[in-house]
Amino acid sequence: MILVTGGLGMIGAHTARALTDLGHDVVVTAHRRTGVPSFLEDRVTVESLDVTDRDAFLALADRHDIGDIVHLAGSIPGDDPSGFFREDTTALLNALDAARAWGVRRFAVASSLGVYIGQTVSPWHEELALPTVELPHPIVAFKKAVEPITTHALAGSGVQPVVLRIGSIWGPLMDPESPFNPLPPYISAVLRGERPSPLNADDGGDSCYAPDAGRAIASLMDAETLRYTTYNVSRGRPFVYRELVDALEAITPGLRLDLRPGGLTGPYLDISRLVEDTGFEPGFDVAAAVADYVAWRGSNPR
Repeated sequence: MILVTGGLGMIGAHTARALTDLGHDVVVTAHRRTGVPSFLEDRVTVESLDVTDRDAFLALADRHDIGDIVHLAGSIPGDDPSGFFREDTTALLNALDAARAWGVRRFAVASSLGVYIGQTVSPWHEELALPTVELPHPIVAFKKAVEPITTHALAGSGVQPVVLRIGSIWGPLMDPESPFNPLPPYISAVLRGERPSPLNADDGGDSCYAPDAGRAIASLMDAETLRYTTYNVSRGRPFVYRELVDALEAITPGLRLDLRPGGLTGPYLDISRLVEDTGFEPGFDVAAAVADYVAWRGSNPR
């Protein structure tokens, strides 16, 4: 059985679905979010758990035979950054304690493409040095710290760490007005019949549809062997806003959205390691992702 903490969040839920598609039994933890998405109903076991409660975390092994852990649970910083760091560090250490106590095979943990900020090379690949720069958000700072904490905590334990440098993920279950990704808010405005402000046609960068991100993480847990500790998780191709606009116009008769010419495509994640070790290939191009997301939003608020 595979444990997915934060398994009712966007990335966690899609990871859990992909793992069940591969035939794995999955238990997910939930704390603040308790609604089970339709695509997980009757497919996973849900445990209500505050991952900062060490005793409750370790007690999961009394009820489940857990052989792997995917630690995706996390909080959103408020006005107290110290409280955010304390909460998410406590959760990480509890998950690491569980991995060692239970003798699991693999422990995967969410890092972020943000660890590469400051690197001028594109695409970003796992062998690049991580620059020492001012980071834009506490979440990115925490994710950068997650990597050495995890690898050092599991050293000599027999548990294989898998650091997931997760790209810019969007799709079903994301907040439609998310401040972290511009695609859902733009699509939401179109769905409301509004005319969004024009985008630069060639602006863009990294982007991956959530079901593909879940499949990528699941493929790393399912692989018989992995040659590396760190893997980029994303689509592996740059995205530009022209593709988003073309996709929306293609599925909405008569829709015409404004684009400004030019722009600059930002860095994106190279997923060669992921592909070579698991055979993963994204199933959604931009057009398919937009069509799927619009269909999902037709009957789901998130």
